[in-house]
Amino acid sequence: MNRTVSTITKLTLVGFIAATLGACNTVSRLSEIGDGPELSEITNPTAMPKYRPVSMPMPEPKTQAENPNSLWRQGAKAFFKDHRAKEVGDILTVNLALNDKASLANNTARKRSDRETADVSALLGLETKLAKNNLPSGFNPSAAANFGNNHNTSGDGTIDRTEQINLTFAAVVTQVLPNGSLVITGRQEVMVNSEIRELMVTGVVRPGDIESNNTITHDRIAEMRVAYGGRGTLSNLQQPRWGTQVWDTLFPF
Repeated sequence: MNRTVSTITKLTLVGFIAATLGACNTVSRLSEIGDGPELSEITNPTAMPKYRPVSMPMPEPKTQAENPNSLWRQGAKAFFKDHRAKEVGDILTVNLALNDKASLANNTARKRSDRETADVSALLGLETKLAKNNLPSGFNPSAAANFGNNHNTSGDGTIDRTEQINLTFAAVVTQVLPNGSLVITGRQEVMVNSEIRELMVTGVVRPGDIESNNTITHDRIAEMRVAYGGRGTLSNLQQPRWGTQVWDTLFPF
């Protein structure tokens, strides 16, 4: 009884939380009627709630020899200073051109048949007495045990995916790692007809991979994370209502 009451209490609490969140979303959508969703304010990326500093394996620090009479400094990339991003707060341009295709097909089939038979044809003349005294009626020593089983497994899987994104946007250097690599973060929001398209990209780049015009391609970004989506009227129409989502989550069948 106590377990049933506890389960009902938990389900009620979950339903209340879902209803509260749904109500907040409803109020937010009602406030956007006629104007569409509002653009986010420009903020410091490192001040975002989900921002976490990047920690990567680093080489051992090296001591640089001093050459006061030399034009070349050890570890320098060029004789003259350039304007490519290299410090926290610098901006560089990212060329994102994703054109990925994947096609996978798997077919698995397995069949197995096992059988084991045992008989007691002679046991010092006691086989017939065992059948009469200690074993169930109808026991036949010539077929004392017979085990058999069959297994059949068949599975098919197919994946066919195509993704294409072509974008050029600016990113900000948010961190300089001990080995000189730069952590970049880029965010873009574009609102058209009450629909906001959002782009977020983070990753680690080497200063040497940045072109002379202060641009870098996506294939030179390590640990790249790309999030591209939208929110607004069209996105809301493409999603089921929050009540349906809650029902799909809680319904066990």
